[in-house]
Order: sequence, then structure tokens, then C-alpha cells
Amino acid sequence: MKKVDVVLGLQWGDEGKGKVVDVLTPNYNVIARFQGGPNAGHSLHFNGEKFVLHTVPSGIFREGSMNIIGNGVVIDPAILAEEIAQIEATGVDVCARLQISKRAHLILPTHRVLDAASEAAKGKAKIGSTLKGIGPAYMDKTGRNGLRVGDILMPDFMERYNTLKAKHLEQLSHYDYVFDITTYEQEWFKGIESLRRFKFVESEQVVNNLLQEDATILAEGAQGSLLDIEFGTYPFVTSSNTLCAGVCTGLGVAPTRIGEVYGIFKAYCTRVGSGPFPTELFDATGETLRQVGNEFGATTGRPRRCGWLDLVALKYAVMMNGVTGLIMMKSDVLNDFETIKVATAYELNGEMLDYFPYEADENIKPVYREFKGWNCDICGVRNFEEFPQEFKDYVAFIEAETGVPVKIISVGPDREETIIR
Repeated sequence: MKKVDVVLGLQWGDEGKGKVVDVLTPNYNVIARFQGGPNAGHSLHFNGEKFVLHTVPSGIFREGSMNIIGNGVVIDPAILAEEIAQIEATGVDVCARLQISKRAHLILPTHRVLDAASEAAKGKAKIGSTLKGIGPAYMDKTGRNGLRVGDILMPDFMERYNTLKAKHLEQLSHYDYVFDITTYEQEWFKGIESLRRFKFVESEQVVNNLLQEDATILAEGAQGSLLDIEFGTYPFVTSSNTLCAGVCTGLGVAPTRIGEVYGIFKAYCTRVGSGPFPTELFDATGETLRQVGNEFGATTGRPRRCGWLDLVALKYAVMMNGVTGLIMMKSDVLNDFETIKVATAYELNGEMLDYFPYEADENIKPVYREFKGWNCDICGVRNFEEFPQEFKDYVAFIEAETGVPVKIISVGPDREETIIR
């Protein structure tokens, strides 16, 4: 019996998961998203074009692939319908390649308003939400009030919708927040009708049956490990389990069914929104990383905060996920640096720490180790042996510190700019 391989982010999201899944998909029959929602922005570059996926798994462009939106995902029908229409415009038969879990929860128009009202009320303490209604949707899920994809097929669907909407409107009456959902609600119901074309499935049955039949399955994570609701930099986190454990709950597979775990990280660090970021740079170096790396959110367009690689946080994420292979992205962004720094420890209140602490706040001071930069263009490299020695030293240090091999290295956004070791 086959196992589910997993690919997920090891930092604060935006690590380049879309490209990696796209590169890996020829080896898999099935790609399944297991958590998150349209707050994800997975960018794929091929044939001179760029596609950004928010809810649809990143295997959708591969001929013969099956793509599953798992029960752990929250879905906005309006956003998903628009995304599907854009993919269909390229000639892809999405209906033939996509299945949706009946147990996946729906994001209502009022969830989006609740998200915005709550964030506005927080003022300076805001968490940096993407305002897609993700948090409120997960709150209704855990509060046992949510609407699910399977409810669309129920005769009393409108009654259930109106009951939850009324509950939200009552909650919104406590905020000083002006809104009008009329237009978006129309788009939402159009999205619901569009989704009726698709196969709604008991995805946990589908996935486990496929494993019995020796199908190869890749579980695709969204956001990043340091945004996990349990183990991330709370409260500046997302509302789902972004770790490997989320595959079990988000797809309905047993822990013993997890195979390879591929952890993706950038050769440096970025973060969108508020929250701790020990290695953040506020100088010209940080701005250079942002510009050269084009560090602006695929979903929001917001400029990302940038800094050096944080090995303390990376090792924490490797441990929590049981990572078996590392994938290093955006190595080419560091092409022109004379010196490259890596945080190998933290100083907190005069104490040296080699682990990721509960008090992950602005009082943490990173302790850096410096490396000589390769100071040349590595974008054209297609074989590991061709890399300059300084680059090989950087990779070897990361492998030694984490105890995990770097199996894939990306030197550019395109599918072809990928070295598989």
C-alpha cells in the first residue's frame, strides 16, 4: 500500500510551494490540498506564462492528474468559481481533473465582513489578515455552526445559509463597521451554481481507496509551518494546522500513511503581515532582498518583510514536520551579495537559546554566522556540480545543521530552473 507524500512550507508562507508541486506532479497521480483557503497564493510559471492558484491544487495543469480539495480546506465559492474560469480559459478540463470534499467548509460573504470588522477593531494590534474570511469560517467550523460543501446538495440549503447569515449580522451589529454585501452575495451564489458541476466526494474514502490501489498521492500545504495555529507565532498565525499533522486531519489519512515529507524554504526569510520575525532587516539589504526577490504577496500584493535565513526557526519546523527532504527556493536572489548571514541561535534576556521559544517576540536578538557569498549569477546552473564552491558550502552547512538533505534547489521561477539532486 502506497503512502501520502507531503510538500509544505517551513517558514511564514510564500516559500514557493506552487512551483515545487508543479515540478513534482509528474511523479504523482493525485494532488490534494489539505488546509487553508483562498489566503493561499501558489504561483506557477511555465511556457512563458504565470498562474496564481488560491484554492485549486497545483497539479491542475498536468494532463491525467486528479486534484482533490480536502475537508480541511475552507472554500469561498465566488473566488473558486473565478479561479476555475481562468483555468478553463486556458483549455484545461477542470471538471475532469478536480474533486471537492463534501466536508470542506464554506466561507460566506458575511465571514469576509466579520474578518474585516474584527481586524479594523484591533487597530495597531491587528494580525495582518488577508481579509478573505478564513478565520471566521474556521471559528464557525470549530463552533459547530459552519456550512459545508455537502450542504449545497441539501433541500434546506437556503434555510441553513440564512440562519448562519443572521447569526453573523447579529455579531456585526456590535462593531462600528459599515458594509454592503449585496453585490458579493450575488457573486457568491453564482459561484455556488458553478460548483454544482463538480464531483462532491467523501474525500477521505477516495484518498484511502486510491492508496489501496497503489496510486501516488502528494498532499499540498498552504501558508507555512510558523503560521500553524498550534505551534506558530501565535496570535499572528493562520487558523489551520499547516504542519504535516494537518494532512491526517485535513484529508483523513492515518499517521502511518505519511511517506516522504518535503519541506520548502527560501535561502533567506520573508513574512507578510504582523508578528515576530527575528532576522528581519530594515536596511538597504532588506530592501534589496525585496526588490530582487520580487517579494510582494501573490494574493494581496503587499510588500513582504525580508531578512536573513533563520536556522533556529528552520530546525524547529523540520522537527515538527518530520521533514525527510529539504527544498531550497530563490537561491538566485542571493547572487550579488558579498556576505550572507545565517541566524544560528537567539539571545533572549541575556540567555543564549538554540531552540524556538514561546516568547517569540521583538526581544529576540539573532546570533549570526557569516558566509562568503558566491557573488555570481547561478540562474543558468542545471547541475549541482556546476555551482560555485561558496554556494555548495552554504547548502552543506544547512544540511549539517538540520540533519536533512537538500534534495531540490530552485534558481529561478520557471519549471526548468530547478536542480533535482
